[in-house]
Amino acid sequence: MFKRLMGSAAIVVATMLPQPGFANTSAQLIEIKGEVIDTWCYFSGVMGGEDAVIGSAHHTCALWCAAGGIPVGVRTEEGDVFMVLKYSGEDILEKTDTIMEVQSDVITAKGMHYVRDGVNYLVVENVIANDGIQVLNHEDYGSVPPNSFPKNYK
Repeated sequence: MFKRLMGSAAIVVATMLPQPGFANTSAQLIEIKGEVIDTWCYFSGVMGGEDAVIGSAHHTCALWCAAGGIPVGVRTEEGDVFMVLKYSGEDILEKTDTIMEVQSDVITAKGMHYVRDGVNYLVVENVIANDGIQVLNHEDYGSVPPNSFPKNYK
């Protein structure tokens, strides 16, 4: 009986202590500039190093991943990645082409920045500028993955 009582007391005390998984999630309005990236290939390395999975070399694969539901991110010039939770007034439950139109582009955006468990999240409120695809690395890396480029393209 004493062991059960002490076990229950330990659980109650543990739930009152600060929990690392429930960090402060208050947001800050920020402005960032960076490339819209495919987070799966970028973080997993499945398609190569981080220089090969950005820009024009990886554009087709990035479109496939975004269309398939892989979260996109914005990678700044400093290498920080912000996972995009929501984009400019889009209904998060509705399938739209908006994110497809900016995939691999360098954008400047304002949005609400959240940090949780060391991960940066961004709710994009406004895209201030879209500079298009700026990293033209397809000549260095080819198309990544190689089968993402049409065989009969001239």
